[in-house]
Amino acid sequence: MDEETTKIHITQVLTLSKVMELIDEYPNLEEITCSPSVYNRISKKYIEALESLDITVKKEYQWGSKSKYSSKDEEILRYVKEKKSAKEISEILNIPVSRVYYYVRKNKDEVSFDNYKRKHDLNTRKEIKSLNKEGLKPKEISEKLNVPIRTVYYILNNK
Repeated sequence: MDEETTKIHITQVLTLSKVMELIDEYPNLEEITCSPSVYNRISKKYIEALESLDITVKKEYQWGSKSKYSSKDEEILRYVKEKKSAKEISEILNIPVSRVYYYVRKNKDEVSFDNYKRKHDLNTRKEIKSLNKEGLKPKEISEKLNVPIRTVYYILNNK
């Protein structure tokens, strides 16, 4: 029994048993709100009976459920700015990695991940291209610089 509650929101159509249950559970009930679709299915007799008990029934929109992670959005933002990876953030905050990516994608003007690391730096890339211009074959470049051959091909084909 909740004696302090004076207003509740329902998501089901009121029936006689539901009305009795609500009156028993909330003795100081003054207002019942529900979506327009639920309100339109409530019998006018029930609405009039509740009004005679000084309980009003009103239409009120309550769109969707509240996000269970909304309190963590600012923390996600802070960790991204600290250059943490999505996996690290999800482990720290105990939330799914997909939620981290969703938030970053949603706020792409403010933050983005800067975790992409190239295995071979710019100098290695330039050296591979210059050796290729000198006439060395990709296999020879690979052996000379100790770089995997597929990396050499990748760098040469992505100009």
